[in-house]
Amino acid sequence: MLPIIDSHAHMDFPEFDNDRDSLFEQMHRVGIKQLLIPAVSPDKWKKQIEIAKQYGCYYSLGIHPWSCEGVTPKDMRNLRALLERHKDDASLVAVGECGLDKLHKGNFVTQIELFRSQISLAKEFDLPLIMHAVKAHDEILKCLKTESPSRKGVVHGFYGGPQLARQYVNLGYKLGIGGQLLNDNAPKLQQTVVDLPLESFVLETDSPSMAPKSSRNNRNTPLILPNIIEKMADLQKKSAVLISEQMFFNVTQLFDL
Repeated sequence: MLPIIDSHAHMDFPEFDNDRDSLFEQMHRVGIKQLLIPAVSPDKWKKQIEIAKQYGCYYSLGIHPWSCEGVTPKDMRNLRALLERHKDDASLVAVGECGLDKLHKGNFVTQIELFRSQISLAKEFDLPLIMHAVKAHDEILKCLKTESPSRKGVVHGFYGGPQLARQYVNLGYKLGIGGQLLNDNAPKLQQTVVDLPLESFVLETDSPSMAPKSSRNNRNTPLILPNIIEKMADLQKKSAVLISEQMFFNVTQLFDL
């Protein structure tokens, strides 16, 4: 089988500081050869890039909607400067994690402003978007249709039904499928995987978050990816080898790896 790639894992987070080396070794042993570390906030960019370089990972740069409240114009200038500085780095593959989250207590108007700003940066640097979308799909779809970035991107942690999924896929976006697919109470997401073509999806875990409910550990890791592949194979009535290969092609095409 082709290598497995986790398209969204926060391996720079402190939850992995004690066993990061051994975890990467375990991942390699089960065929997880690569991952993408998304950004969340200006204060974490430095460590994020250092971890990505140390372990040979891909990374993105951006500001998560949960971090929007304290963001200053200087932070946005620094983000653009960092994208400029690393634009020839083949490991920098996206802008994000950005997006909108109506469940977060932060100012939603500010979230929209920073999301639009990051779409503009993605267009300027010809990079795809990694998007966080919670209870704000109408607003995100409106922004994407208005701004119309050419490189498209992925809706991270997608958990909606087929109708919503098709709205993104018809615009050219991929859907990030993670550990929620393994939960028994995820019929909408499972139906999405049944109904949509395999070309619509990329694999992710959002480690250390979003562990499936069956997990014995609250900390999620990329090691659940083979289980997600098996679940997708079961839902699509296809072989795990075919699923794994298609997921590899999807992520390499999306991020031009």
